[in-house]
Amino acid sequence: MSNDAGRQAPELDPDAREWVESFATVWEQTAASRVEGRVLGLLLICDAPYLSAADIARLLNASSGAVSTATRSLTGAGFLQKHTVTGDRRHYFRADDDVWGSFLAGERSYLHRTMQILRDGLALDAGRRPGPRTRLRNADRYMRWLEKYHRKMLDDWRAYRDTVDDEEDT
Repeated sequence: MSNDAGRQAPELDPDAREWVESFATVWEQTAASRVEGRVLGLLLICDAPYLSAADIARLLNASSGAVSTATRSLTGAGFLQKHTVTGDRRHYFRADDDVWGSFLAGERSYLHRTMQILRDGLALDAGRRPGPRTRLRNADRYMRWLEKYHRKMLDDWRAYRDTVDDEEDT
């Protein structure tokens, strides 16, 4: 069966299907959506350069709505990248070769949005009262600390990723 762009759509063998489901179970334990875990798991082990949303739905036996919601969430978080095919309006997705590094880099926008909303909370009347002010200030301090550490962590990850011997990983 070929996909929407004329490429041969991959099939999942039983071991791969079981691994995707196991990955989704672990993913779900982080309070995330199980279908997000299934989509990310599939794209981590998929050999095709990208898959259409329709291919993902077919391979996972999932609804197009569930796949759409999952891909939107995973793309927003930095786990997936959208891919375009010239002349085709359908949505295609791929997992970056460094999914976790991309996630870590994408987390910065979350930190900045969170810091802004905390500052907005401090500007409220409620943010001027002792209890809420203490909680909001500590949250803001934590996010600022995390953002600074986050930069170092991303630099450290990239240095480690680029120097570690592949044989060490197995």
